[in-house]
Amino acid sequence: MLDLLKKGLHLGLGAISMTREKAEQLVDELVKKGEISSEEARGLADQLVQRGQEERERLQETIKKEMDRLREEMGFISKEKFEQLEQRLQRLEEKLKEKQ
Repeated sequence: MLDLLKKGLHLGLGAISMTREKAEQLVDELVKKGEISSEEARGLADQLVQRGQEERERLQETIKKEMDRLREEMGFISKEKFEQLEQRLQRLEEKLKEKQ
């Protein structure tokens, strides 16, 4: 059972896309085949869904960090920094209009 669970949890992207419905189908199939007991099945679907959520969050964080690194490396500014610059420019334009 433990080996089977490890295999299921190491599916990488498969775990990331694990929905509750898919997890329940997988667990039901394992129970029908007699590979796990119904007692073991109760928590297995929750574990699979939880693992998928954790993997999604880790992947999102990794992608965000990589995008930030690439943006900085290429000399691009963030949306927040761009908006700050826009506001600063607006204030400068308003000051120039006042002086005219």
